[in-house]
Amino acid sequence: MPRQTTPLTPVLNRLRRPLTLTWAGLIAERIVRAFWPVWTVIAACAAALILGLHDSLPLELVWSAMIAALLALLVFAVLGARAFRWPGREDALARLDASLPGHPLTALQDAQTVGSGDPASEALWRAHQARMAERAAQARAVEPDLKLARRDPFGLRYVALLGLVVALLFGSVWRVGSVAGLTPGGGAALASGPAWEGWIEPPAHTGLPSLYLNDQKGEIEVPEGSRVTLRLYGEVGALSVSETVSDRTADIGAATDPEQAFDITRAGTLTIDGPGGRSWDILALADLPPAVEVLREGAETTFDGQMSQPFRASDDYGVTGGTATFRLDMAALERRYGLSVEPEPREPITLDLPMPITGDRADFTETLIDNLSQHPWAHLPVTLELRVEDASGNTGRSTLEKMALPARRFFDPLAAAVIEQRRDLLWSKANARRVTQVLRAVSYRPEDGLFRRETDYLKLRVVLRRLETLLRHDSLTDEARDETAQALWDLAIALEEGDIGDALERMRAAQERLSEAMKNGASPEEIERLMQELREATNDYMRQKMQQAQRDQQNGDQDQMGQTPEDAMRMTQQDLQDMMDRIQELMEQGRMAEAQQALEEFQRMMENMRVTQGQGGQQGQNPGQQAMEGLAETLRNQQGLSDEAFRDLQEQFNPDAQAGQDQGNEGRDGGQGRGQSHQQQGQQGQGQGGQPGQPGGQGQQPGDRQAEQGGPEGDLADRQEALRRELERQRGNLPGGGSEAGEAAREALERADRAMEGAEEALRGDDLAEALDRQSEAMEALRDGMRNLGEAMAEDRRQQQGGQGQARGEVGQQQSDPLGRLSGEGSQVGTQDSLLQGEDVYRRARELLDEIRRRSGEGERPDIELDYLKRLLDRF
Repeated sequence: MPRQTTPLTPVLNRLRRPLTLTWAGLIAERIVRAFWPVWTVIAACAAALILGLHDSLPLELVWSAMIAALLALLVFAVLGARAFRWPGREDALARLDASLPGHPLTALQDAQTVGSGDPASEALWRAHQARMAERAAQARAVEPDLKLARRDPFGLRYVALLGLVVALLFGSVWRVGSVAGLTPGGGAALASGPAWEGWIEPPAHTGLPSLYLNDQKGEIEVPEGSRVTLRLYGEVGALSVSETVSDRTADIGAATDPEQAFDITRAGTLTIDGPGGRSWDILALADLPPAVEVLREGAETTFDGQMSQPFRASDDYGVTGGTATFRLDMAALERRYGLSVEPEPREPITLDLPMPITGDRADFTETLIDNLSQHPWAHLPVTLELRVEDASGNTGRSTLEKMALPARRFFDPLAAAVIEQRRDLLWSKANARRVTQVLRAVSYRPEDGLFRRETDYLKLRVVLRRLETLLRHDSLTDEARDETAQALWDLAIALEEGDIGDALERMRAAQERLSEAMKNGASPEEIERLMQELREATNDYMRQKMQQAQRDQQNGDQDQMGQTPEDAMRMTQQDLQDMMDRIQELMEQGRMAEAQQALEEFQRMMENMRVTQGQGGQQGQNPGQQAMEGLAETLRNQQGLSDEAFRDLQEQFNPDAQAGQDQGNEGRDGGQGRGQSHQQQGQQGQGQGGQPGQPGGQGQQPGDRQAEQGGPEGDLADRQEALRRELERQRGNLPGGGSEAGEAAREALERADRAMEGAEEALRGDDLAEALDRQSEAMEALRDGMRNLGEAMAEDRRQQQGGQGQARGEVGQQQSDPLGRLSGEGSQVGTQDSLLQGEDVYRRARELLDEIRRRSGEGERPDIELDYLKRLLDRF
């Protein structure tokens, strides 16, 4: 009885509940570890029986599986019983004590052996026992360790559990009863009691689950086309099937067949007659046809002709595909000019509708995107019909939507004329002769500035000559017609988007295209694109004007053209930007009349203005300005060479051009060329001055002068070589190294050098057409190089101004802060100028606020300036 006298006894009385729970946990832990294979085998067998695998597998395999399962169950049960040990009270006490720090329960069972009889030692022992009793009183039940990952590394128990869950969801517990038929005497049992099974499987595209008829009662709703499968067990003839849902007329078979299958095509009844039979009312749900409609909201066409047409489609089970068909609306077509003849037969335009990649196709909205700009029906009246289809073959159609076939719009008058004649040619080959006449008429006087680039005129002449040759030999086939139409399309694109050598002409063309777009009701995307072209062309023109002003100041011939500061218009870059912003704002607001008037004022101003740079007092030019002037001179010389090469090519195509020149073609040199060929002009013009390094100038090499005595092609090739050498010299002295814009300028000039070399080789090979193409590439690369060089110079100026401080700026420069105040006013905080003038003060205020926000977002600015800008934003 010493156990009753130990200090552990009262503690165990208080820990009865935690100790009991810990003991129960030990029992569960040992049962799980010993018998988990038994549960795994039971779950796997139950899953197989509920799913009915024994009904579909061969009898021998089923019996083998059953025997193996029973043996495995027996073996695992014996092994588990041998491994299982019933936990005792001491096991639970040890588990609970191990969970406490210091093992207080074991300490309370100990007795004092050292220091017994010593009052001090006994007092210390009692204090130790009291502390252990307090710690033991805080004990809590220990959770059992039920993890079996180390014992079941392959997760077989989870596989069996998953199979059981799937069987319970998609199988039937009634199928377990059919196992009795596999045992000896099972056939007699079935003979004494008939049984049956049945399933209804909806079509796969519906996504609906199968129905087990043994679980169904009363009325059943299923889609049309569902498959009914019945199995009759027991004595043949004891059960029979009658139905009115399939409309079967052939290969029906007997009503008492053990296995029967048929499709549901209409509503009716299904009955299994006989002992244990049942009857159902079948309601067949028809598969409705899909629906589709064209959505007008959101339909748009980009500036390059890309169409975006939204639509909405729906179906009870999902749409599988669809098409969009455009047909020419002859009733709404205005039959005149090239469209007056009967059109050649052409198939409707059929496009596949986009379908959702993921998600439900029962009800969705998508957008049909395509570019039909090159189709002969572009901008002609058409009807759009959408057609969609479901998995059952049902189709749905939208109502006819009348529209003009979306396509790219051309605002250049000559490009628009070329596109119209291309359409007439594709409309009918009978229009071919009329097309040649119209194109010859619109290009009658190319020297009047109708063509911005000589190569475009040459391409048109080539197309005309080929088309006339085909007509002359009556060999205008469909393939030849299509090739000619493609050439006309490429020519129209070049006329619409091609660059212009002269910045002023490019700016005028951009203004004309923008004005034409406003008159024709262009889309916002087209307006924005044309406005951006106008901005870029104006910037190029301003840069050339600034360079010209610098040269005039250096040479002292500012009023050489008869223009005085009093009658000249003085504007700044920001003034022009403000005017273009105002024009764009008026167009966005739909005030096209005011926008047209403002554009006309802008055109008049640009014709007569004189740009003020705010850099008066500069007596010399920096290296960047000298390089820019040199490149501009090289570009002009390259343009002159290209003009002469084009005239040589004209004479090859038209030997009688000499007489035409005597009549009215003044050539590149104006009146100097009247009455003589341009080749003679080129020879006479050499040596008439020019700058060093230029072909024909003072810097020309002796070998170049000797080459001038040869033929015209050799003369042009030698001058092209001299011009390329001059460009190489300019590339070696190009400023702006190290910056991104400077490197881009060098790359552009390298391209120009390669193009010049190709032009030189083509000229020596008497291939003038190839030479013109290479010269055009060289001029384009030169323009890119000049543009990038200008950006590099501007970046250098900004860095220099930043190093000198924002307060004063450079000498002679008139800079302003975001509020329009001039810098260099010392410590003056205010300004005597009115910051907001004019009628549109609110727009000006918004622009000031936008500028402050933009500058506050530039992290490279000084901290003091950023703090100042933030205070302005907080206040306003």
